[in-house]
Amino acid sequence: MRRVVLAAIMAVAAGSAAAQDYPNKPITIVVPAAAGGPTDTISRVTAQAMSKVLGQQMLIENVGGAGGTLGTARVVRAAPDGYTLLIYHVGLATAATLYRQLPYDTKQAFAPVGLITDAPMTIIARSDFEPNTLSELVAYLKSREKTTIGNAGVGSAAHLCGMLFMSETKLQLTTVPYRGTGPMMNDLIGKQIDTGCDQATNTTGPILGKQIKAYAVTTKSRLKSLPDVPTADEAGLKGFELNIWHGIFAPKGTPPAIVDKLSNALKTALKEPDVMKRFNDISTTPVPENRATPNAAQSTLTSEIDRWAPIIKAAGQFAD
Repeated sequence: MRRVVLAAIMAVAAGSAAAQDYPNKPITIVVPAAAGGPTDTISRVTAQAMSKVLGQQMLIENVGGAGGTLGTARVVRAAPDGYTLLIYHVGLATAATLYRQLPYDTKQAFAPVGLITDAPMTIIARSDFEPNTLSELVAYLKSREKTTIGNAGVGSAAHLCGMLFMSETKLQLTTVPYRGTGPMMNDLIGKQIDTGCDQATNTTGPILGKQIKAYAVTTKSRLKSLPDVPTADEAGLKGFELNIWHGIFAPKGTPPAIVDKLSNALKTALKEPDVMKRFNDISTTPVPENRATPNAAQSTLTSEIDRWAPIIKAAGQFAD
């Protein structure tokens, strides 16, 4: 018994010593999405701000593929020393159901650092689509046999929003997956597909430029960047709310002292006026300090896995 206690004390002491020297080299942040997309943009803004706080460079490594699970697995396998981290969104939670044979247990595989932002979604369609309100859109879609809804690939925010939209409205639309947000938006603007549901980060510009039609935002209140677009609740889809959260996660076993150091750096970074402005410019919102914590990130991950599992199973849209 004494040996066990002594080993535990030594482990804590070693972790504390490592944290005092941490970080003494660049930190790699794995982003399991393509460069240039909203998750990549949020990650780069966050990494730049945290680098200033920590005094070490944070390097972004884009590892896309398999709905984000390739990049995620890379972090799961990494040494738990705080030098390899993951920044990802709700797709981390939904992959636990979308992929039925993951090589890791999502609920247990990480030492969460904290949440970063909430990114609202927009329900959209091609610019010449006949309906003009959300209620008209739902009625129109129910009257048509073949209507397409695009997304940025399995597990993407657009895919998840589309599934939730169809679940809430009892619609069955023809899903058209793309290899990223860019191709999907190009086809929506080019009128090759009918509808979509994507992050305001991607859609604000095309909406304001009249390149696509917007029916609703998925937040409790209207967005400052899109003041004329009603919330889904206002537009008749009561209770429909979806924010795409982003968070930072370290591999399981990372010393608590290092996790705390990272979490504190995140909290400081999110308060920087330049960071707040840059997030506002892309229609996303930094989380309050009480959500930029390990406990909040773990709680959110666990609850989101439980929330999405029945929706995905009911849709039958598995990735494997």
